[in-house]
Amino acid sequence: MSFGDVLWSIIVAAAFVGYLIIVFFIITDLIRDPDTSGWAKAAWAIFLFIFPLLTALVYFIARGSGMAERAHRADRAEAMQVAQLSQLSSGAGASAAEQIVHAKSLLDSGAITQQEYDTLKAKALAS
Repeated sequence: MSFGDVLWSIIVAAAFVGYLIIVFFIITDLIRDPDTSGWAKAAWAIFLFIFPLLTALVYFIARGSGMAERAHRADRAEAMQVAQLSQLSSGAGASAAEQIVHAKSLLDSGAITQQEYDTLKAKALAS
């Protein structure tokens, strides 16, 4: 193997990793988008694998402006959930009943799962 072959292999590997990162970002963005129907998401995914470069380029042009907004919205929701869970875990000076009521409201809103609710309830009752 010559130096040129090794260099070319590195370039091809880097391009493939870049392609995988782009596909990951596009699929993640499709999953996060509540306004896109399931059929449209499936069509984007199919075209992404049949015509990868063209589809990625069209996706970034057509929907690129909303990608940052959807990512920021997901980050804010995650940060808010972490803050609420840490507030519940610490108790924040609230009684056990208040902690359970707050955890129940988070469960009803879909911010936490039933397992997380049970954990928070057990911590509140233990304190």
